[in-house]
Amino acid sequence: MSDNEFDDPAFIARLQAGDDAAYRRLVHRFHASMVRVANGIIGSRAQAEEVVQDSWAAVFTAIDRYEPRTTLAAWLFTIVANRARSRIRSEGRLTSLPASLGGDEDRAVPRSAFQPDGHWVDAPQMWDPLDPEREFGGRQLWQHVQAAIERLPENQKAVIVLRDIEQRSAEEACAILGISEANQRVLLHRARVRVRNAIDVLVRPRAPAGAGPSGKGALRRLWEWLYRPRKSRPAFA
Repeated sequence: MSDNEFDDPAFIARLQAGDDAAYRRLVHRFHASMVRVANGIIGSRAQAEEVVQDSWAAVFTAIDRYEPRTTLAAWLFTIVANRARSRIRSEGRLTSLPASLGGDEDRAVPRSAFQPDGHWVDAPQMWDPLDPEREFGGRQLWQHVQAAIERLPENQKAVIVLRDIEQRSAEEACAILGISEANQRVLLHRARVRVRNAIDVLVRPRAPAGAGPSGKGALRRLWEWLYRPRKSRPAFA
């Protein structure tokens, strides 16, 4: 079942009728994703699991009142994001969303790497083409990517999970996380650069020539933006 099929009125009706099989399918598809989003906000896997359990209870209670003004996935992620922020407030911690856009301490790339007009001083070069499944095994590479994402600051982690793992639109990510479009764009850029740098360290010394990327699903989507040319793109300052 694709994510679009979860928005089928017939599937929504099954959920609202208490269909156990529909609930199991929904939990199977979105539980891990919701944990990643909660972890991206809270910064604790254990607390994220607790938040998601509470969120599922809220979903089951509120499903009768669900109206498809947005996608079912966006509704689920909004519930978990709101509960994660409530958890932070209840513990007296301040959420890092929205992001501060100033200072060098949170920069993915040092200011000295850019010209005054915002372009790179020395533009990052594309890696030599490689087949990640042949060279490392798709599973091993994906584990390295997940570890790199786990090391991101919480605000960046939440955005990259929604945009690049869950393939939510920029508008949906902003609505779910309660941040501006400008903050979302900067956070996503910084997260992508950090992850790309982590992968670059892993693969550049061993990259063979002559092959092309062949990953599938989330790995393929990841590889597409990792290989996205940057030479002519102004970078965020």
